Amino acid sequence: MRKLAIASIAAALLAACSGPAFDPATVADASKEQVTRVEPLSWWVGMKTDLQLLVQGTGISDYDVTIEGGKGVAVEKINKAQSPNYLFVDVNVAANAQPGTYYIVFSKDGESFKYPYEIAAREPGSAERKSFTTADMVYLIMPDRFANGDASNDSTDDTAEDANRANGGGRHGGDIQGVIDHLDYISELGATYIWTTPFLEDNDPRGSYHGYAASDYYHIDSRFGSNELYKELVEKAREKGLGIIMDIVPNHCSYVHWWMEDLPFQDWIHQFDTYTGTNVAFSTNMDPNASSKDLYIQESGWFVPTMVDMNLDNPYVLQYFIQWGVWWIEYSGLNGFRVDTYPYNEKNPAAEWCKAIMNEYPNFNIVGECWTSSIPQLAYWQGGNANKDGFDSHLPSIMDFPLHDALRDALDEDYGGWGAGMSKVYDILSHDFVYHDLSKMLIFPGNHDTARIGDCVRKDPRALKLAMTMMATMRGIPQIFAGDELMFVSATPHNIGDHPGLRVDFPGGWEGDEIDLFTDEGRQAQTHNTDGLAVEKGQAADLFNYVSRLFQWRKTADVIHNGKTVHFMTRDNTYAYFRYNDESVVFVYINNNISPVNVPWSYYSEINEGLTGGVDVLTGEPFKVSDATVVAPKTALVIEYKK
Repeated sequence: MRKLAIASIAAALLAACSGPAFDPATVADASKEQVTRVEPLSWWVGMKTDLQLLVQGTGISDYDVTIEGGKGVAVEKINKAQSPNYLFVDVNVAANAQPGTYYIVFSKDGESFKYPYEIAAREPGSAERKSFTTADMVYLIMPDRFANGDASNDSTDDTAEDANRANGGGRHGGDIQGVIDHLDYISELGATYIWTTPFLEDNDPRGSYHGYAASDYYHIDSRFGSNELYKELVEKAREKGLGIIMDIVPNHCSYVHWWMEDLPFQDWIHQFDTYTGTNVAFSTNMDPNASSKDLYIQESGWFVPTMVDMNLDNPYVLQYFIQWGVWWIEYSGLNGFRVDTYPYNEKNPAAEWCKAIMNEYPNFNIVGECWTSSIPQLAYWQGGNANKDGFDSHLPSIMDFPLHDALRDALDEDYGGWGAGMSKVYDILSHDFVYHDLSKMLIFPGNHDTARIGDCVRKDPRALKLAMTMMATMRGIPQIFAGDELMFVSATPHNIGDHPGLRVDFPGGWEGDEIDLFTDEGRQAQTHNTDGLAVEKGQAADLFNYVSRLFQWRKTADVIHNGKTVHFMTRDNTYAYFRYNDESVVFVYINNNISPVNVPWSYYSEINEGLTGGVDVLTGEPFKVSDATVVAPKTALVIEYKK
């Protein structure tokens, strides 16, 4: 009883000392000039990531800062920038902080004004969210060229470039609503994740459609939609069994980004006496003989004159991008990142960035664009790799460009001796011992930066099916670029491989399109492709059905997700490999020859002994393989056995 009395007295004294509760009505709201912006836009209770607010406002560095309105949230430190119009405010959010609206109060010489700031409760299980794995298929969309779901936002008052579908290098009007409208198509194809090129505001006056030069890191471009609509996309995709991967670019921003008019620090970006572009010398990152000068130009040179290179060595810049990544994951419910131009970033801060994201979300996956044909250089960038210099990127996944190059070259060759045709694929995969984690390799026949696979296989649907078969059955995480499943080719008069040519609109995505390839009826009726060249009627439907059968089967094929691989040396432009585990074996035979071939089944006796009761994955019918089995030209055989 005495202890209770003492505790009550102590509580009363504490309450008395704490003073009256903050009354927001007693402090004026900040004007737009006083506080131009606060980033991140909001935060959450229970985060591992430190919170450092970027505050911008005229002369804001002269003000003291407190946070009022609740319990468990307080200012730890106020950091001034070189510009008087910025403050970087370190905020402590206690694990037991009260969720709700707080007020950032700025005070000077008896004057005070406030800015509301939301500290929300996290969704249950947020930290343990799942991400894309080798069990998934990723569908890549360039939204501006996919579908126009809302014509009213094609051109907006707050952005510089208007839509003009006739301009190959301009805005065409595709948007977030267009993606939402066609989630069923993506799901039916067999995809489980969608990777979209950036939706963030890119207010360049020309060529803004691709989104790779952000002018605002916290707001969706109004020509695509809004932050709220992006969140709705994530939610509606999840209802269809689809996760969303956000494409992000910490390496560079737009030359019209809002902070370019007034940088917080002079070293916020990399600056040179005259324009200096990157030397694209990725090897300098791991070359023991590389000069410091060459490495500096690689990391610090600008990507192009309109894309400003960020300085991740500045700790405030690095913290900005860590929080930015965390904010978008938490706000919208994301399930993955793809990082553009990964080796262009300063490698050690970029590694810290990856580590921080993974610390907050241990099951999260991040795939980096490390565009190199060198297998050792590519392997260097995957986290956990045993690099001689001790460097660890903490980057879980990497894009398999060497396999991409070999696959395309092989399928373009009708004959194959050693060093030609399918032997190129065999050779690339023989180097798998170099990689730390094969399950985290992103494999792909093409993307928005490379020539259309339809062009590479010379518009041969049989060869395209071979590419899709290998994507569905090889190690790693397969990714398909929107339209490649239907053999899109580059549009004339553009050259094969240039950006306007390969980034063609998806027919049916715009009102008034003559054909609609999102529907089976349209795919059955199609008599021409995006290049205007004649194709067989119903070819698009046949290709879609082929790819769909493969990837719908793949969803539950654990032997593909986690099984081992054994492959056999190529013969006559063919390639044979087995995927196997304790329960199943899948036999894949690729005939890239222009002639029919017999399967040398007996040659595979080390792994096929005792295999009976095979089922053709592509037809669902029983199938018995023997030395007498004939595979037609440019055709794949995929047979599944249950042990």
